[in-house]
Amino acid sequence: MKQGDLISPSGFLPLRRRALKLVLAAPLAGLAACQLPVPGQGPPAELYRLSPKSTFDDDLPRVDWQLVLDAPRANAGIDTTRIALQRARLQIEYYARAEWSDRLPQMIQTLMIESFENSDRIVAVGRDVVGLRADFILRTELREFQIEYFNGGPPRGHVVLAARLVQQPRRAIIGSATFEARVPAQSDSMPAVIAAFDEALGKVLRRLVEWTLVTGAAATEKTR
Repeated sequence: MKQGDLISPSGFLPLRRRALKLVLAAPLAGLAACQLPVPGQGPPAELYRLSPKSTFDDDLPRVDWQLVLDAPRANAGIDTTRIALQRARLQIEYYARAEWSDRLPQMIQTLMIESFENSDRIVAVGRDVVGLRADFILRTELREFQIEYFNGGPPRGHVVLAARLVQQPRRAIIGSATFEARVPAQSDSMPAVIAAFDEALGKVLRRLVEWTLVTGAAATEKTR
């Protein structure tokens, strides 16, 4: 079986360019019923992770407040370790023998935290489970995170992340924004697909970090 092959829904035999099909119009009702390969049969899945952003605008403000990041919300189709693709707008499929190293929302949360730390512009940032006293809470929703084949041309990594910045202790939403990126893969191979995901997510993470710091800094100035 070649890298990039997909799992047949019957018997788990590899078929080139076939995948499990789930019709989103039925609220992914078939997702829970999908069978998975029996552990120990066939080669293990290859695990992939993405990288945090490390380059930002030099004019970003340096802030003295603390930020807590909730794990992004995501629909059932992408709230998984499986790597999603779409050949039609209302179908979701998955690559065979390839998975993320963690469930997607948890992986994205870690990358967001690392990206904020890499900006070197914020006093402290962390998850809500670490007991960090938050001046702001960043709540996000992962709306799209898949490779798309249905627009013609090469497959494209598509990432959409919606964000709301909440100021504490008054729990006021001081800003909301949606960040989106599409990046074509250089080929229809797993390494190229992962590279497209990484570049698209990097674009989104950079804009998310910069928007959060600027929005939070402006709100802090108003209350001083």
